[in-house]
Amino acid sequence: MAGRVDEVMSAIRERIAARTLQPGAKAPSIRAFAAAAGVSKSTVVEAYDRLAAEGVLEARRGSGFYVAGRSPPLALAELGPRLDRLIDPLWVSRQSLEAAPGTLKPGCGWLPSDWMPEDAVRRALRGLARAPHPNLTDYSPPLGVPTMRSLLSRRLAGFGLEAPPDQIMLTESGVQALDLVCRFLLEPGDTVLVDDPCYFNFQALLRAHRVEVVGAPWTPSGPDLDQFEQILIARKPRLYITNSGPQNPTGATLSAVTAHRLLKLAERHDLLIVEDEVYADLEAEASPRLAAFDGLERVVVIGSFSKTMSAAGRCGFVAARREWTEGLIDLKVATSFGGGGLAAELTQAILMDSAYRRYLSSLRERLARARGETLARLRPLGLTPWVEPAAGIFLWMRLPDGLDGGEIAQRALAEGVVLAPGEAFSASRGWRGFLRFNAAQSGEAPIYEVLDRAIRQAGAGR
Repeated sequence: MAGRVDEVMSAIRERIAARTLQPGAKAPSIRAFAAAAGVSKSTVVEAYDRLAAEGVLEARRGSGFYVAGRSPPLALAELGPRLDRLIDPLWVSRQSLEAAPGTLKPGCGWLPSDWMPEDAVRRALRGLARAPHPNLTDYSPPLGVPTMRSLLSRRLAGFGLEAPPDQIMLTESGVQALDLVCRFLLEPGDTVLVDDPCYFNFQALLRAHRVEVVGAPWTPSGPDLDQFEQILIARKPRLYITNSGPQNPTGATLSAVTAHRLLKLAERHDLLIVEDEVYADLEAEASPRLAAFDGLERVVVIGSFSKTMSAAGRCGFVAARREWTEGLIDLKVATSFGGGGLAAELTQAILMDSAYRRYLSSLRERLARARGETLARLRPLGLTPWVEPAAGIFLWMRLPDGLDGGEIAQRALAEGVVLAPGEAFSASRGWRGFLRFNAAQSGEAPIYEVLDRAIRQAGAGR
């Protein structure tokens, strides 16, 4: 009975955290909740009594149970099903960001510091400091530094996308770009479609917007369009969020055929699309872009340079249809005022440095070697690639014998190795038998020693 009581308590807490049960609101009647949840009335009574003892509910004689106190602060970890925090999208991020020095992080999503173009960053900083009128202290215009937007317009043209500078808005990061687009396009309760698996912070951010997140199965050439269409018919999502270029976490790329069919479905079902360009510079030859085929009609492009340039001096952007620009500007002003121009000017200076282009070329070659070396070390441990990426940072690896990635990650974390279990990337809580590896962060031999032990121990415990 204790397990069912805990389930009822968690369900009520989730409703309060999501604010579907407000302070002072009456909790579902014991009879109604028992019938809906398929549990006994005594189970619900016990759960409600415990919540009342904790101060979450208050009992009113002859009337029932009511939500007590004020509305609690928004707790993203409480939204959605209760999960082991090792597979929670927010906690996976925090493990990597808060890791102590010396922690090995093959599960993180960025390059090691010594892989980044530090010399180019230093040159750009010195150049800004010597400039006659550097924007070191003032706000930038709401759209952002004009010369940087012109540079971005030319870069996007290289992907076949015509985006004039006045349809590009600079942001503090790629995450802020997505947040602003979600604020602009979504209302609480809307349905949003993501790839399954997808970048786990898409899910975390969407929780904050209190929308329903649905995953569409991903294949080596893009989303499974038959299932994609079924979801469009059944759930009528407002928005679809995806990566362009090497997809995170799988490393797969969208095919031109899939892109064309997907856009036809989007038009037929009035679906808007956000395409994240954050990994664009990791491809020597650009893979198909939805926005290039669509011309920013129903596709919004976001991106940043944190993965290839600097996560310390971040600069992101949004490229969208012209009539949306004013609304996005207003949201940016409301949430971050004018924004800072220093990071944008720093990013522009690095992009215009010829050394940065040479760096990207060498980085792609270095990543190709790292992917090959990482695969060669994982295969003897029984892991197999879902697809062998042509570019990018990530390898999406299947564990042997149906082992659980969350369990493997827990064992590895106890030995100072941060892994990224597959379930954290899945809106449907699937892909449990997978791990994502960052090839650039997977060069240390102890990673494989710890992984080998974790796999053996998990296998022996089955």
